[in-house]
Amino acid sequence: MPVRVGTSGWQYRDWAGVLYPPERPQRLWLEVYTEHFGTVESNNAFYRLPSEETFTQWRERTPPGFVMAVKASRYLTHIKRLRDPEEPVRRLMTHAAALGDRLGPILLQLPPTLQADPEVLAACLACFPTGTRIAVEPRHASWWTADVRTVLTEHRAALCWADRGSRPVTPLWRTADWGYVRFHAGRADPAPRYGRTALRSWAQRIAGTWPLSADVFAYFNNDSGGAAVADARAFARLVR
Repeated sequence: MPVRVGTSGWQYRDWAGVLYPPERPQRLWLEVYTEHFGTVESNNAFYRLPSEETFTQWRERTPPGFVMAVKASRYLTHIKRLRDPEEPVRRLMTHAAALGDRLGPILLQLPPTLQADPEVLAACLACFPTGTRIAVEPRHASWWTADVRTVLTEHRAALCWADRGSRPVTPLWRTADWGYVRFHAGRADPAPRYGRTALRSWAQRIAGTWPLSADVFAYFNNDSGGAAVADARAFARLVR
């Protein structure tokens, strides 16, 4: 399967006139988005968990084959800091299940102050239903150990490859038979765009790590000024 490329979120006002026709109301932007990309990373749940009805509406408004990754609640990752995960994981998955076959990976983005605790991570991953694809994005250097890599591998969770400043800020470990990549900010002009050389390097890293049959999800989080839209389009062409 080709690499699935999209953006982190779709409801950015400065994308009007970039991705969305100026006359199109914001409530219909998701339908327009799906005409250009086959996947999106929803960060709504990070701030406030949408209702089951909202997830159902997103399923109904997107075409067959579209995939929505869901960023887990900050209550789980930033407030509870992965501890006592049973209730927040159950609530998240109960709501997100309304996406049906549109549901893609769940992203656990950890706070930059959270230091490594492989046992706590393992306990959290074990709370998710069997078969759930979970991507983990640690942001503290203490996580880059063999024990953490083992936990991710045993739970078939993908280490999220992250880029900031057009360079990797995480190890390029393959811990699952699928992959997850996030682009936070490039170094090209105008900022925070990515240059073609940086995008080509990432396409080569992906091609050298996973077979063509693997599912790899890539999301651009540099939303300012529609940079994510332009970069996601360019990257999709490269990985094809």
